[in-house]
Amino acid sequence: MTRPNKRARAAYGRARDITSFRCLHCGLDISMSAVGTSHRNHCPQCLWSRHLDTTPGDRAADCGARMEPLAITVRGDGEWVIIHRCTGCGVLHANRTAGDDNALPLTRLAVRPLAQPPFPFERLAGL
Repeated sequence: MTRPNKRARAAYGRARDITSFRCLHCGLDISMSAVGTSHRNHCPQCLWSRHLDTTPGDRAADCGARMEPLAITVRGDGEWVIIHRCTGCGVLHANRTAGDDNALPLTRLAVRPLAQPPFPFERLAGL
């Protein structure tokens, strides 16, 4: 493990006395505690995360790269989950939303497939 990753893990709450961290994407200072989750792992404003976990809360991943929010999925119980992709190694993670997440970026992720379809809508008229 490299020295920068050790510092990154400490900054993201590996030590029990850490109560906040700074978002690497937007720079917001974020409290580790959040309504609806026991393992805060993303910024409530921009929804970006950092690749530190192999399983939720373990801080065992060696990558440490930023994780881009790609999409929203909804579990059977109606809970929204953010899909993140690591910009370093490409791994995908599903992360529960928290009660203080900004609704605007969450909604933008949810409607992205309709706002930016992978094909022209005009082709549907010909079917």
